[in-house]
Amino acid sequence: MPSDRLMRIHSAEFQAMAERVLRVTELTSRLNVLPFEDEAGKAELLEQILGRPLPPRVTIYPPFYTDHGLNLDLSERVFINQNCTFLDYAGIRLGERVMVGPKVTFITSGHPVDPEERRLYLTGAPIDVAENVWIGAGATILPGVSIGRDAVIAAGAVVADDVPPASLVTGTKATVRRQW
Repeated sequence: MPSDRLMRIHSAEFQAMAERVLRVTELTSRLNVLPFEDEAGKAELLEQILGRPLPPRVTIYPPFYTDHGLNLDLSERVFINQNCTFLDYAGIRLGERVMVGPKVTFITSGHPVDPEERRLYLTGAPIDVAENVWIGAGATILPGVSIGRDAVIAAGAVVADDVPPASLVTGTKATVRRQW
């Protein structure tokens, strides 16, 4: 999985990523209008999106969204419910038996906070979710987070810090950290 990243927006690397995003957006658009029972069609499109076949017993209920796809690593027996979003620029790994509720969002990219730099760079840090984690509906997992084995992320939680194994995480409170 890629490590923390800083990419200049006006660069060849950014242009290549932008082209991949357009291609994956087209593929996910096609995936999300297939009849639910078209397992072969879903498998074919997901293989194009992810760059490899799905591991055994992975379940993904569309609609499904990702911006890159190639940096999304799904282990066996992962379950992803409807309307989830994976912004996988810097890498997302879901361990075995991870269950993801509807409308969960994983975000590995962002921008610097400094007003002069935020239009110049894209930042990124990977997300790593260990085995047997449950993530409740509407949770948001932010860049650089690791979630330990057997943890439970409550519905609606915003996870900005690492989560220890076998723990419950709740909460969405926003806090002013600094002003400029």
